[in-house]
Amino acid sequence: MFYRRAGIFHTTYAGDRGLFPIPFERRAMLVLLAFALVAPFVLSSLTLTSYVRPWLIWTSAVLGLNLVLGWAGQFHFGYAAIMGIGAYASVHAARNGVPWEIAVVLGGLVASAIGVVFAFAALRVKGLYLALSTLAMQFVVDWVISHVPAISGGVSATLQAPPMKLLGQAVTSEAGTYYVVLGWTILVTVFMLNLRRTALGRALVAVREKDYAAAVIGVQAFRYKLVAFATSAFIGGVSGAMLIFGFYRAVTAEQFAVNVSVELLAMVIVGGLGSIIGSFFGTAFILLLPGQMNTLVAWISRMFGLDLGTETLAHIPHMVYGATIILVLLVEPMGLGKLYGNVRNYLLVWPFGYVRK
Repeated sequence: MFYRRAGIFHTTYAGDRGLFPIPFERRAMLVLLAFALVAPFVLSSLTLTSYVRPWLIWTSAVLGLNLVLGWAGQFHFGYAAIMGIGAYASVHAARNGVPWEIAVVLGGLVASAIGVVFAFAALRVKGLYLALSTLAMQFVVDWVISHVPAISGGVSATLQAPPMKLLGQAVTSEAGTYYVVLGWTILVTVFMLNLRRTALGRALVAVREKDYAAAVIGVQAFRYKLVAFATSAFIGGVSGAMLIFGFYRAVTAEQFAVNVSVELLAMVIVGGLGSIIGSFFGTAFILLLPGQMNTLVAWISRMFGLDLGTETLAHIPHMVYGATIILVLLVEPMGLGKLYGNVRNYLLVWPFGYVRK
């Protein structure tokens, strides 16, 4: 019906390895891209600034975390600290007269340098020990940021971010900020789509499955773990800068605390390890669904005339939200991206039922 392969003949390796070999997927991507470009003209300002823009920024960060967690198979409980490093570095650079584009890249490079420090823990320990090591580093970075006035201005201080600029021109409109954020998210997505087709992507997967077996066939686990952590940290650092310049407009240490690292990890797991489209789904699920649950529960209580207290109304959405997460993982432990893949695989052969035997 949709994902039909009839008439598709791969006569070259390039055609066989294309990003979207099925025509329907190419058309769907073009439609989505067209909608993304016209979104500021068809969506309300509230939807654009409160839902779409933060969703895009956090999705780019989740893609970066998925690189080290889903592709390289390395636990990382300190990704919010990486984003905070990039945010603070870029804000300080911009406040000191560095052009905005260079300041953002500089924030990514500083985060990448710190990410290599996280990588050295990955070279020594594995599994839960690595998770504990990165969690400890998260707390260390939190403390340093909060208690070094040169970085954050002191405990509970707020550092105002300079206006976003492109080629020296201030980006003040909501639509302009949205397009900058959209461009970064598309860049990260295209990078991740191409990564899985490269030798680097295949080497990371080999390290994820069995690092010592990968070493036997010539894959240097030491090198590729460093590359994974450094690249992931660069994406996280720039995403942290985008979060400040494109959404918060100011940076505080609480914005990148340990609970944010847990939420990022939940986005990756719910979306699906190693799944690019799952990163988009998982981010939307964790970031946007709680607010919608609050609205839905309040509407149901009003419609049925339920006399629920304020405290009860505040806790019921969280209970429903948590139950929804459990239900999704029970139905498909590999996340929302795998659910989409199951539907896609079914439609590839529909309506020929004999293939299910």
